[in-house]
Amino acid sequence: MTDSAVEFFDGRALCLLEVSAPPLSSEERAAMDRLWEEAVASRPVLFDGPAVACIAVEDAGDELLLSWARVTYRYRALRRLESCSWLPASVFVTVLQPVEDGGLIVGRNSGSTASPGRWALPGGSAEPPAEAGALDLAALRRHAAQELVEEVGVTADPEDMTAWGVTRGEFGNIGVHFDAPPVPAELAHKHHEALVEAEAARGAAAELDQLAVVRSAADVTALGHHADFLPQVVTRYTAERTLRTA
Repeated sequence: MTDSAVEFFDGRALCLLEVSAPPLSSEERAAMDRLWEEAVASRPVLFDGPAVACIAVEDAGDELLLSWARVTYRYRALRRLESCSWLPASVFVTVLQPVEDGGLIVGRNSGSTASPGRWALPGGSAEPPAEAGALDLAALRRHAAQELVEEVGVTADPEDMTAWGVTRGEFGNIGVHFDAPPVPAELAHKHHEALVEAEAARGAAAELDQLAVVRSAADVTALGHHADFLPQVVTRYTAERTLRTA
């Protein structure tokens, strides 16, 4: 998928509605399980944890209605089938963490992740709430703030983070992006270095093994393998920030 295929949903309030996942045939389920077991055998770091699948996105004028279902990570193996009754799209959050002198913090996924070597914004797949909970914008904002702490070591109050935009990219994956208050670049790198050292001390690997600051799509391309949405998000964010500070 090319970067140009990433779609932005602008100026719409996000409303999330839980629905049931489409049923799978016995053949599809068996194929999914087989492909998942093969993937785990080659990459033992994979785990079949709870996940959120986007079932449909409806543009209702000023509102974006996202229907989602509770699944597990193994459902992503369906994408490898030549034909399937439905292809599960993921819902994920990211944090646009600007630095004070301009640019955004991005990180490279370590070998302990499902996408090693890929550069992206701090963030992660959305998780379904407990049965009594609700998946809404506030829950996604809290999750984004948690990912920022876990991956970069920078703490941001969820109430200080604003919903910046929603994208749809590869496999129909939906990204919900939040804008955080600026921090000094040196501070972000210092916190991340401490995080990497702490993880190494307990025999683990940090989710991001390297940080960088990007200010343009060209900066993203120069890094190498990256998330499909990253060049366009960086370009748009940088342009908006330039207008705000002009």
